[in-house]
Amino acid sequence: MKFTSWQQIWGRGFIFTGENDADIMHNSATINLNVLDACQRGQSNGYSIHRPPACTRPTTSQDADRPNCIESSAYPAEPDSEYGWEKLFSERLYLSYSRCYGLEVRIARYHNIFGPEGTWTGGREKAPAALCRKIALASDGDAIEIWGDGLQTRSFLYVSECIEGTLRLMRSGFTGPVNIGSEEMVTIDQLADLIMLVAGKRVGNGTSLVPLRERPQFR
Repeated sequence: MKFTSWQQIWGRGFIFTGENDADIMHNSATINLNVLDACQRGQSNGYSIHRPPACTRPTTSQDADRPNCIESSAYPAEPDSEYGWEKLFSERLYLSYSRCYGLEVRIARYHNIFGPEGTWTGGREKAPAALCRKIALASDGDAIEIWGDGLQTRSFLYVSECIEGTLRLMRSGFTGPVNIGSEEMVTIDQLADLIMLVAGKRVGNGTSLVPLRERPQFR
């Protein structure tokens, strides 16, 4: 099976400062337009897959106590970032190419994929990599910064499971969108505790309550 998939990696320290919105929207839209144009011109005879993230959903659907993550919850649209708006635009773009040009596409909404070889510093890393780095660099008894109150919940999916879910979608006759993620929710504090257990050390939670857009760009 042959399919085309491209993505740049962004972390919350890059997406939510507001300083990178133009680059994020331009780069992501350009990637998707170029991939689809190449496929439409016949340079690819496989599938094209678009992978919008969970942040395409309205903030009201991301309530920690009552998250609404079903695929239809993305509309009416109110993403929490320009990144989310671009991903919704690209979803519509892929569906339009499928409808107008007969291109075989799949739309998968990935939820916090993690694994080896991922970005781990510089602001583009995901929470597991950022916390692993902070705890690895800390000594016993040190404090690390955790954004928010530590009680915010996330679901994480290991990269091999993500690949398996993607292959199942590609082999199906379903265009999507479809969620590819885990139903298990953990708080950021719980994730930090698990990493400390594996690392065999204990560090303090130097929780930061500074509003996200006022925080440093790099974690």
